[in-house]
Amino acid sequence: MNQLQQLKQHSTVVADTGDFLQLARFAPQDATTNPSLILKAVLQPDYAPLLESTVAAHKNASLDDIVDQVLVRFGLEILKVVPGRVSTEVDARLSFDRAATVARGRRLIALYEQAGIARERVLIKVAATWEGIQAARELEKDGIFCNLTLLFAFCQAVACADAKVRLISPFVGRIYDWHKKSLGAAWDEAARSLSNDPGVQSVTRIFNYYKQHGIATQVMGASFRNVGQITALSGCDLLTISPDLLAKLEAADTPFERALGGDLGAAQPAVSYDEAAFRYALNDDAMATEKLAEGIRGFAVDAGKLDAMIEKLRTK
Repeated sequence: MNQLQQLKQHSTVVADTGDFLQLARFAPQDATTNPSLILKAVLQPDYAPLLESTVAAHKNASLDDIVDQVLVRFGLEILKVVPGRVSTEVDARLSFDRAATVARGRRLIALYEQAGIARERVLIKVAATWEGIQAARELEKDGIFCNLTLLFAFCQAVACADAKVRLISPFVGRIYDWHKKSLGAAWDEAARSLSNDPGVQSVTRIFNYYKQHGIATQVMGASFRNVGQITALSGCDLLTISPDLLAKLEAADTPFERALGGDLGAAQPAVSYDEAAFRYALNDDAMATEKLAEGIRGFAVDAGKLDAMIEKLRTK
């Protein structure tokens, strides 16, 4: 049994890609996308006709409307392959605008429903800023399920649970990157691998806290740099994995044990955050503050590049 098959016995495997032509090979349950992944896909010749036809069909609409049509078109193609859900991300440039995020989330769901897709098969992906979390709270009350992304800090996870969001995506690899860069020559790769990886430790803490307190929000580990980080989180509710790492799991057969879900560790007291406490806790975490800002900037840049491609096609 290869490692991908082993992993599926413990966690729901999700493909982290906009490249739906690769999906069938790995038989994931769900798929996640983001602006960078969609941009990467549309730059490939295989997807040029999809982009061109979508833009042509809506060329008189606003740019924002066309972008949403493109995102949903990719989502519809993905849903032909996966039996579960697709995550479609709200424009990262709205990360600090609660009302605009709510409006965009509702519009994306409306487009999916117009195409005959039940809202239960879609997760609206939103950055885990205070405003994003409050937008997700409102969307969830409308029966629109949300995936809170760019999650690096424990306070973000707690606030998401309080907002009763469906799913969170705590990042592993970007936490690992920050600590490795911070320590420089003092970083010991062997000593900080598997369960000692700072990204793995962050997700483990959140997962155990949720389970200890009966929190229904699902935990989906994300942003992996190596197979060891993935196997060290086996047993997490879901794991979203890039095609490259899915292929490595498929090619390996070394056995590994379920890591999460048994011993939940030392009891963690229940905590909650109002807006002021949340902002202070996030500010107090240099890694999370830097990585959240960096992630939003990065997604915003790629969203701008996608805008430019669409505008060029529309004005041909």
